[in-house]
Formats: sequence, C-alpha cells, structure tokens
Amino acid sequence: MTRFAIAFSSLVLASLGLVGQANAMIDERDVARMVSFGGVCGKCDLSGRKLTGSRFAGATFNDAGFVGSDLRGSTFMGSSFQRVHMAGADLRGATIAGSDFTAADFTGAKLDGLEAPGANFLRANFTSATLTGAEMPSANLMFANLTNARFDGAELVRARLMHVKGQGANFSTADLEGAVLIASRFDRASFRGADMGRAVLTGSVFDDADFRGADLDGAILNGADMSKAKGLRQDQLEDACGDEKTRLPVGLKVKACRRALIIRAPHPPSPPKPPSRTAPAAPVAPPTPPPPPRAAAPSRIIAVVG
Repeated sequence: MTRFAIAFSSLVLASLGLVGQANAMIDERDVARMVSFGGVCGKCDLSGRKLTGSRFAGATFNDAGFVGSDLRGSTFMGSSFQRVHMAGADLRGATIAGSDFTAADFTGAKLDGLEAPGANFLRANFTSATLTGAEMPSANLMFANLTNARFDGAELVRARLMHVKGQGANFSTADLEGAVLIASRFDRASFRGADMGRAVLTGSVFDDADFRGADLDGAILNGADMSKAKGLRQDQLEDACGDEKTRLPVGLKVKACRRALIIRAPHPPSPPKPPSRTAPAAPVAPPTPPPPPRAAAPSRIIAVVG
C-alpha cells in the first residue's frame, strides 16, 4: 500500500484552532480521527474512506480519489482539488471557500446543503448529482455537465452557467436571480417556481423545459430558443426582454431590450498556494530609519482653531 504524510503548518493549525501534527497511512480504513489535512497529496487514493467533518486547509489534492467517500460536513479552505474523483461521494453539508474544483468529477455525488459561495467548478461533472438546497451564489459553473443534476431549492444568485450541459436538470424553486445562462442546453430541465429575475438566457436552448410559475422579471432572452418550452405564459414575459432572434411558443411575445448586453467572464482567481514544506525564508531586514529632521527656525503660533 502507498503511504503518505499529512503535513500541517502552524498557520493552518492556528486558523483552525488545532495544535500538533498527524500522520496516517491510506491503507487504514477509518481515518475520520484526522480532522485536518494540509500539504500536497496529488493522486492520493482515499476512496471509500470515512472522512466525516474533515478539514482541508491550504491543501493540494489534484487528481486524488475520493470515490464513494463519506465527507459529510467537511470544510475545504484555500485548497486545490483539480480533476479530483468524487463520484458517489457524500458531501452533504460541506463548506467550500476559496478552493478550486476545476474538472472535478461529482457524478452521482450527494451535495445537498453544500455551502460554496464563489467556488470554482469550471468544467466539473455533476451528472445525476444532488445539490438540493445548496448555497452557491456567484459560483463558476462554466462548461460544467449538469445533466440530470438536482438543484431544487438551491441558491444560485449571479452564478455563471455558461456553455453548460443542463439537460434534465432540476432547478425548481431555485434562486437564479441575476444568473448567467448563456449558450447552454437545458432540454427537459425544470425551472418550475424558480426565481429567474434579471437572469441572462442569451443563446440557450430550452426544448421541453418546464417554466410553470417561474419569475422572469427583468430576464434577458436575446437569442434564447424557448419555442418548445412548457408552462410559459405571456404574463411571465411582460417585464422580460429579447430581440429578433428570441424564439417563443406560438402566441407569446416579448419586448425588445433597450441596450446592448456585455458579459465579461474573467478567469477565476487561483487558490492560495499550500504551505511550504521547505526551510523558512530568511527574515526580511527592517527598513532603514529615516534621517532625523533638520533643525528649523523657530516659528510663532498665529492662532489656534478649535
């Protein structure tokens, strides 16, 4: 079996209120006692392990395996999990802050109640995953695969869902206010009762998507194909806008948008680097003190105000 060491820096330990160091072998089935992971462990295999409540801070686990692992209530802070394998993993109630999950595989994973504001899930695979009630405001889901995923009741305010595969996804009662759903496929998806106020649906296709009770106030439908959408009514479109390329069910219409739309999609910020395991750098020399002030001619106080 492969062995790996879990390194903790004093800074990470202090921030988590922990002291000491811990080491473990990955061939031990139950490593739940390890409350904190740090350092680098690329391609480590922790599949099927019980890691409930674990904390990952300043860690780099790129290409690692957590298939079917129990990560309920875990915390991921300032860590890199690019291309991580978490298919079938249980991350219910987990928290992700300042971490990078680019191209991560969450196929069939349980992420209900996940808290991941502004998290980076670029090109991640959420096929058949459940994210009921997840809080993901401003999350980056560009180029992600959301096929048959459940986001019902999730908070996706200002989230970026550009170029995604959302066929069969469930966004019922989700909060998608200000979300960007550009150039994506949402065939057979459900937006029933969702808040899509000021959302941008430009260039996306919604064949057989369910819009019953969805709030589209202020939504931008430029170039959107909603011609085969279900449950869409004229009163839902009164405060939305579109253009000559907007396609709606027969008998429905939308007013033209008054101004051009500019969408900028900057690259997500890189996560902080993990703590260095090398010798600490030499201390920086203190700055040279300024020269003493020159003697000035005595002055006379003219007035004192206040």
